[in-house]
Amino acid sequence: MQEWLYPMGVVLLGYTVLGLTGFGSALVIVPLLAWQWPLPEVVALTLLMDVPASAFHSGLNWRQVQWRELRRLVPGLVVGTLLGLWLMPHLQASWPLLLLGLYVAAVGVNALRPAAQRTGLPAPLWAYPVGTAIGLVEMLFGTAGPLVVAWLSRRVADVQQMRASTPMIITVAASTVLAGMGWEGRLSSDLLWQRWLVLIGVALTGVWLGHRVAHHVPVARLRQIICALLVVSGLMLALRALR
Repeated sequence: MQEWLYPMGVVLLGYTVLGLTGFGSALVIVPLLAWQWPLPEVVALTLLMDVPASAFHSGLNWRQVQWRELRRLVPGLVVGTLLGLWLMPHLQASWPLLLLGLYVAAVGVNALRPAAQRTGLPAPLWAYPVGTAIGLVEMLFGTAGPLVVAWLSRRVADVQQMRASTPMIITVAASTVLAGMGWEGRLSSDLLWQRWLVLIGVALTGVWLGHRVAHHVPVARLRQIICALLVVSGLMLALRALR
């Protein structure tokens, strides 16, 4: 039981963050669990937990999910996932992840500025290349949440709607990636599914705790938390690329 206390604590923390902000679980769980288990196994395990946990989060906030934004992104998500499957054996350079991290951090910094205001919505047609980028990043790096939030922060004014919609988009993106992993036989480990069975209940509990806390946080403060997490996650992605 003692050897499970650390993974359970990490998963509870990561999914409490997701329940509070709508994203960020992988950014907490992957680096911390990688100290104890091999990184490829941690990434696969996190994606397997992300799908039901993110769907549960969106179920708790069902009426606030912006389904139009999801429908616009889906075609690009599929294209990006297929592109990622093709690029994975060939792409070794770290500069795409570095650029992604710097972009996400810049979006967070700009949104934190008191004078920052949305000057206009991006055209819906931009959803196709953005969806492709989200699918590609999720397949290659497993951390597309910050990119989803960066897009929705330009499209959705209500922070609660953005917080509710982000996990649903992540659910679809992670599901397409898992389908690709399953096709390649990367989900056939018995140990992987044993760990999932132990930890999925902890993950759902964390989402519920974060959801409860979020309704006691003022909207302005919640937006600040989400934007600050964008900055931190972007810098973490850039640091991961540099290392």
